[in-house]
Amino acid sequence: MKPAHRVTASLFALIVLAPLAQAAPSGAQGRSCHLPGVEEALRCVSVAVPLDYQQPAASSLKLHVTLAPAFREAARGDPLFVLAGGPGQAGSDVLALLGATLHKVRATRDIVFIDQRGTGLSGKLDCDSAPGQDNASEADAEREASTCLASLKQPLAMYTTEAAARDVEQVRRALGYGKINLWGGSYGTRLGQAYARAFPDSTRALILDGVAAPEQIIPAGGHDAQAALDGLFKACAANAGCAAAFPALRSEFAALLERTAGNQVQIDVADPRTAQPRHVSISTERFIGTVHTVLYSPVDSRRLPFLIHSAYQGNWAPFLARSNAASDFSSDGASAFGLHLAVVCAEDMPRMSAQVLAEDARGSFMGSALSARFARLCELAKVPAVPYRTPSKIAAPVLMFSGALDPVTPPRRAEAAARYMTAAQHFVVANAGHGVSQLGCAPRLLREFLDHPDAPLAAKCLQEIPATSFQLGSAGPQP
Repeated sequence: MKPAHRVTASLFALIVLAPLAQAAPSGAQGRSCHLPGVEEALRCVSVAVPLDYQQPAASSLKLHVTLAPAFREAARGDPLFVLAGGPGQAGSDVLALLGATLHKVRATRDIVFIDQRGTGLSGKLDCDSAPGQDNASEADAEREASTCLASLKQPLAMYTTEAAARDVEQVRRALGYGKINLWGGSYGTRLGQAYARAFPDSTRALILDGVAAPEQIIPAGGHDAQAALDGLFKACAANAGCAAAFPALRSEFAALLERTAGNQVQIDVADPRTAQPRHVSISTERFIGTVHTVLYSPVDSRRLPFLIHSAYQGNWAPFLARSNAASDFSSDGASAFGLHLAVVCAEDMPRMSAQVLAEDARGSFMGSALSARFARLCELAKVPAVPYRTPSKIAAPVLMFSGALDPVTPPRRAEAAARYMTAAQHFVVANAGHGVSQLGCAPRLLREFLDHPDAPLAAKCLQEIPATSFQLGSAGPQP
């Protein structure tokens, strides 16, 4: 969970889905629609909600809701609501979940995707990126962020997790459902927990993947990131091929941290789009930000030793290509920058004391640069702090998934969240990172849990998910 924290479509298998079922809820019907990421026609519904729940008659905003009706005509009455990550990702950004991940669940249940207020088609709080953003300096990036914040006219104080939870309840009512189930990924787990606490009588069961603990401060992820990196280094040392190819991986990484300090790394490369020569600066923030992003996915992280070693030898092209990967595509599905800051600046940064910041940076490659940048941006956002409240117990059954290699919501975060749950089942997948629901037998387990949420789940099959091979050279992963 960071500006780039999201469950991306590339993590999920995308298949051609069956024709649209005719079953629909008894409430708002909406219209037939086609959205990116899914070939079939779905149903799009617009739900009006108060902008400020303290003054519900003053003004409103429209939420975009995407409904995928159950395949079977006699669908169960308890749908699955999908809450995306970020904060800043929209439900319409993760429609690829309708493929292999939620295919079994959808056999008997409607699937409802909500574009959270301030994301996607629900008044996205974002700005168009300036040309050449993949080569912008840190100062340029901060100036662009400041300009973007100044251009946003919406009152950011109205875009909190609490407001989003109340929006979910308004959607449930508008669609005519009784009790609902919720699936949340990453930040969506925070929103899911908030909804279950605010509306316990409307909550049947929760599935939380990559669980954020109630007391977790999103930008304070230095220890978790370092643990994931250390785990990767240990796995490389234990793998004969990786150990032989990169015997000095830790020292090479430390050397790169020193080299990138103060924008000391200056390289000339061919632009991947135009083939024209370009001069590029690799700053510390860019270096650690890319490493952190790569660690989210085990498939991606097994390329990291090769990227580090190549950069250490002076060949920064593979690392730069990975760093620029996100900007090689349209930004339409990118996380909403303004919504991300609205949530984090109100709910997280007020708890980021100097002591917490220093402790989080101690012994971590992440340092304090990114957190300090957040603090500067939050000064510009000027959103009032949301006081932290001790969480109440969640009575509904909860299924939690954690990846042992997750750099942002590792198993310890789910264990902390479980202290405030009455009936929680937690499964850790040894070879998974940030996101488990799409892997191995997990899609089947989602359906089994929703059918019988009070029953113990037999989930040994999750341990059969294999580790990804390391990339040892430019040709790709070893066989």
